[in-house]
Amino acid sequence: MFTKPSFLLHLEGATILVVSIVLYRQSHASWFLFVLLFLAPDLFMLGYLTNSRAGAALYNFAHTLFTPGVLLTVGLLAGKPQFLPLALIWIAHIGFDRLLGYGLKYPTHFKDTHLQHV
Repeated sequence: MFTKPSFLLHLEGATILVVSIVLYRQSHASWFLFVLLFLAPDLFMLGYLTNSRAGAALYNFAHTLFTPGVLLTVGLLAGKPQFLPLALIWIAHIGFDRLLGYGLKYPTHFKDTHLQHV
């Protein structure tokens, strides 16, 4: 198991998904909001309508843990609790994508992802 990076990356995605859902539940935020926004990061795929480079950049912006991590940190440090559910939904989405095998994109082609290069 620990010699199969692909398996470990899928397991890591599942862990991120489950932990973010548990934390979301603990926050007592609206499940309607969760369902409504869960797929919202995929709207960044629209960048591919411009070209592969712009599409990859926008997709990766929305699908790396850095971006919702900043939102989560700002929410915690600035006392903005309304940011926390949004960040957790976003993180759950990323975990779900990784669980399914969707990775960060290279600017060459939509299906060319970092998980394929592992």
